[in-house]
Amino acid sequence: MKNRTKLPNIYLTILLIVMYLPIIIVIIYSFNNSEQSTIWGGYTLEWYHKLLDDWTLMEALKNSLVLGILSSLAAGIIGTIGAVGMTKVHLRSKGIMEYISTLPIMIPEIILGMVFMVFFSLLGLPFGMVTLVIAHTSFCIPYVYMMVKSRLVGMEQSYVEAARDLGASEVRAFIDITIPLILPAIISGMLLSFAMSLDDVVISIFVTGATTNTLPIKIYTQLKTGITPEINALSTLMLIVTFLIVFISNRIRKRKRY
Repeated sequence: MKNRTKLPNIYLTILLIVMYLPIIIVIIYSFNNSEQSTIWGGYTLEWYHKLLDDWTLMEALKNSLVLGILSSLAAGIIGTIGAVGMTKVHLRSKGIMEYISTLPIMIPEIILGMVFMVFFSLLGLPFGMVTLVIAHTSFCIPYVYMMVKSRLVGMEQSYVEAARDLGASEVRAFIDITIPLILPAIISGMLLSFAMSLDDVVISIFVTGATTNTLPIKIYTQLKTGITPEINALSTLMLIVTFLIVFISNRIRKRKRY
């Protein structure tokens, strides 16, 4: 007997509206011919031109991209090594070590930010891009660690054992067998780390310097004076780039299947 209830369709419709309606509004108001984001004043491309001429906003965007790339790369290396190493050790304290490895995700960001600020102050590190990269790498590592660890648990160990039986060293087997098998998990963890780094505000405020500004901090500070449609234009461009990356990734994945 077919299920004739309309509740699943209603739930899906409400979910799609809640998720995508704010995005659509941001895109529409990026063409708003009014300095107030809540009042429609007609159609214009002025804010896209102003966005390209706003060097402070472009500098903040560049800093956020550099910060996200550096922290995700460092987290990818450290998280992968940690996950692989954890699968090879057999200690009674293994569970505690794994819990500590994922602890930065569970600690509130404001506490992490204060801890990093005090720690860097004790070390005498000048606040800026270096402290930002260290802090972001620290809270990004668990994302890569959990992705790679779950992939290693489900990986067939007979491939590595066969390589070792054929004379491959442990390092060669790791490079030729293990790395290709866990590479999708590494990339997924790094992309998630990049997104979390690009989105972070709280921790960045505590560890950034006076001359180093990131895009989330820039937008947050503009809340005091009011956000113009210029931010909507930037958000629209970032959404377009994100959709293009996802589209190209899906196309490549489909071609590999065939």
